[in-house]
Amino acid sequence: MSRAFVFPGQGSQALGMGADLAGAFATARDVFAEIDEALKQNLSRLMREGPESDLVLTENAQPALMAVSVAVVRILEKDGGRPLPTLASHVAGHSLGEYSALAAAGALKLADAARLLKLRGQSMQKAVPVGEGAMAALLGIEFEAAQAACKEAAQGEVVTVANDNGGGQIVVSGDKAAVERAIEAAKARGCKRGMLLPVSAPFHCPLMQPAADAMQTALDKVALETPRVPLVANVLASEITRPEEIKRRLVEQVTGLVRWRETVQYMRSNGVDTLVECGSGKVLSGLVKRIDKEMTGVALNAPADIEAFLKTA
Repeated sequence: MSRAFVFPGQGSQALGMGADLAGAFATARDVFAEIDEALKQNLSRLMREGPESDLVLTENAQPALMAVSVAVVRILEKDGGRPLPTLASHVAGHSLGEYSALAAAGALKLADAARLLKLRGQSMQKAVPVGEGAMAALLGIEFEAAQAACKEAAQGEVVTVANDNGGGQIVVSGDKAAVERAIEAAKARGCKRGMLLPVSAPFHCPLMQPAADAMQTALDKVALETPRVPLVANVLASEITRPEEIKRRLVEQVTGLVRWRETVQYMRSNGVDTLVECGSGKVLSGLVKRIDKEMTGVALNAPADIEAFLKTA
């Protein structure tokens, strides 16, 4: 059996995230304390107690999700005695989850990952005034049809496919009016349901270029090591290990398509049959079967999950 570790993106945050891990493992408490110190912010208390309206802010949700993901991997390594390379052949993360994957794989220092994600969240929020951009989920439509709907709907504005999540689940992003037109154009192409998402900015589209520029500047100042296992990059859907290329792809990822369906298919073609989702929620482990019925998804976000996994790993 070959496993890959995958790390969730925005939307998987929830009030109380990481609290049971912190209660059960000093390793998790150490991770949260290190991130609090790096950010000069009591993020761990916000995760535990809220208010939820602050936790869902992009600049808080992104480092919070990374914190729980890295805590899970560190518990497996320190408390379970299983180094990451003995458990997984690849790592991949959905959008911000790439930073979690890189921190877990030792390519990025935890404090640097936290500061980069805080900046990423702030920069993405600032890139487009609130209310001018939008994102929408299109259900029951495949990638090519969604692309065609975006092309028809653009009419001089921006609307592109942001996430190809697989199983007929596509997310589009761009100018609000163009996104609304894309929903209707997609329905004309057989989309079963299209709905605007409750997000504060249009992620993963060309409107995010100011945020990409900010990340380029920040990443230039950060030391990146070769990850202990290869990263399957969002924008390539293939594996990379060279630090300079990883930096380049992290910048491209801000405006680029999250090729999650192809990422999973790439790992499958390289012998992976189980995706282990590390962190808050069960979004990615839930998508696995919709992409490839032969694959299995496992979610590790509570102490019992980790203990059960270590017995079989």
